[in-house]
Amino acid sequence: MRSICVGLITIALFGCGNKYNQFSDDIIDRKSHWNIPKPRSGELTEQEMEMARIAWRYFENNYQEQTGLVNAVNNYPSVTWWDASSYLAGMVSAYELGIIEKAELDSRLTRFLATLNKLDLFRGELPNKAYNTQTSAKVDYGNQPGEIGYSALDLGRLMIWLHILKHRYPEFATSIDSVVLRWNFCNIIDENGTMFGALLEPGKEVQYLQEGRLGYEEYAAKGFELWGFDVSQALLPEPYSTINLFGYDVPYDTRDPRKLKAHSYVVTESYVLDGIELGWDTVDDRSAHDNRYSHEWMAEFALQIYRVQEERYKQTGIITARTEHQLAGAPYFVYDTIYTDGFAWNTISEVGDYLPQYSAVAVKGAMGMWVLWDTEYTDLLFNHVATAYDKEKGFYEGIFENGTGLINTFTSNNNGITLEILLYKKEGKLLKYKDDVPPSLWEKALESPFGYEGQCLPRKKIEPVK
Repeated sequence: MRSICVGLITIALFGCGNKYNQFSDDIIDRKSHWNIPKPRSGELTEQEMEMARIAWRYFENNYQEQTGLVNAVNNYPSVTWWDASSYLAGMVSAYELGIIEKAELDSRLTRFLATLNKLDLFRGELPNKAYNTQTSAKVDYGNQPGEIGYSALDLGRLMIWLHILKHRYPEFATSIDSVVLRWNFCNIIDENGTMFGALLEPGKEVQYLQEGRLGYEEYAAKGFELWGFDVSQALLPEPYSTINLFGYDVPYDTRDPRKLKAHSYVVTESYVLDGIELGWDTVDDRSAHDNRYSHEWMAEFALQIYRVQEERYKQTGIITARTEHQLAGAPYFVYDTIYTDGFAWNTISEVGDYLPQYSAVAVKGAMGMWVLWDTEYTDLLFNHVATAYDKEKGFYEGIFENGTGLINTFTSNNNGITLEILLYKKEGKLLKYKDDVPPSLWEKALESPFGYEGQCLPRKKIEPVK
């Protein structure tokens, strides 16, 4: 494993005493003189508000009232917790932008949390990777009854959004805490702060495998850290290296997919989500939105991800906004990357098949870069995707790079992220805290010497009475 102080910038630019690998104060000060585009901010235009209303139509069309869940893909009654988190993001955004009333937010959130509080968990530990949205039963990826394991990345994102919700709307804090207090965390985080997913394959024992690669791993780890868990190993950028593409040093995870059976994808989504939801800040930074990002290396990596896509356009004329996306037919899902498996601009399926015909300008990638970096290139991205919608269904996944048209499918993830991007323009980073909120059920549980044994919850030290 390489030293934490060797990487994207140089050893001179990093301070080495902190789990987040922050820049030293003098570098933070000098960064103010760098030519770093500022994020967009301000009230939404009428065009942007109309885009938000269209994105919300996806959730109106795919809502399952009996469970409070929303289909991950249009008219297909299955969901993962990553997609469910995008629904929570869309719901909060729709309310805060004035698209729905508080009564609708309350009704939807009450049903959603009621389902989570009754959910049949994988082996009694944590939510299964997928559920049927009509019955809330555990299913496999083909939406057939059964259990297949759990995803640390999906649950990390869900915990970010549950944390955002309980602090924006404290009236739901007890219901939210009750959800998380049902879970057993013993196998998902080890004593070193590494995250593990669970994999159950037919005829085999459950396997607990390290989960997460650069960008996604750190983003999801913040979800657990927000709830007090030690995920110090998962928060480190190591092991990583950089590859120079169009003059920019692009960071990538160096873990070998041949050995670990997990690909390392350099894409836009995880960096955009960290910026929008958490402001590229450390989780102990409870400050309001600003442009002084306390998670310095994450903000710098995100900037490289943006810059290299802009430069590809400048040098090739190919409009570029790459991230993973759904497809209307087989293989139904691809990772449309900046770099993976030793190749730049590599588009692959989940099993590694090379599929360049499915490279696309992803709506959520284009919109995310538009809101986080105010430049002429992101103006171009916005104009390219701003009308990529069906007014009755929501936004399409994206526009194929090769000129063959729209990706003819609609998803919770794309429309939810589009909504939260628009809310970010209005409000800044989405994680906000209210003052003078009394200790929640979760906080009291962590301080209690009784109960919740065997669930591996983080424990707070109780000071002795003097």
